[in-house]
Amino acid sequence: MTDQHGELDAALERVIDAARRHLSAVRAADGRIDDDDVWQAYVALNNASHAYDERLLDAFGEVTPWDVEAIDPDEADERFAGGAEAIEATDPHPRVISVRQRRDYRVPSVSALMRVAEVARRDSTPEDDEPAPVEGVGEAVLELLQSGDGSLSALDIPELEPLDGVVMVSEVGTPVDLESFEDDDAVGPFQPAADDRLIGRLDEHPFLELDDEHDHVH
Repeated sequence: MTDQHGELDAALERVIDAARRHLSAVRAADGRIDDDDVWQAYVALNNASHAYDERLLDAFGEVTPWDVEAIDPDEADERFAGGAEAIEATDPHPRVISVRQRRDYRVPSVSALMRVAEVARRDSTPEDDEPAPVEGVGEAVLELLQSGDGSLSALDIPELEPLDGVVMVSEVGTPVDLESFEDDDAVGPFQPAADDRLIGRLDEHPFLELDDEHDHVH
């Protein structure tokens, strides 16, 4: 066996050992968040995997499925352990960051939209219950959002044609208090206060040609 092959075997054994140590640390942490032993074992497993991947590439021109970059343990400890806590404790931002988004859609086919919304509602309804019919395009869109945990990516479907949209980032004095607004209040939660500071606005133009596509920052 050549030295190169021996080094590759040793690198693989280090990956296996690091994986076992990581699993042991995870089990010992038993769900604790930000456990230092888990983090140290993670860094060791990451770096062992990276080293093995590099040696495999050098020896045979092959790669592993592990798309990782080496982590400096000292820098990682400073950034993710004591450093982050110190920043949070001593350097809080005095304002709240508010992100407001609007995106409009055209409905090419009401019946098609209703069908996908009814499927989404049926999938989220217990088997023993009869789902209520979806009434109107607005309720259909709301159903799709609910089935997608509120993410706008749930609306990236052929049954909705995206139009222009806008995202605004502001600094505000206090976070939104949803309990102070009625459920049918469409303005209050989005109404800027007198001391809010608009940082910037991103305009979305989904149907511009690629050569002309751009975001406007104001």
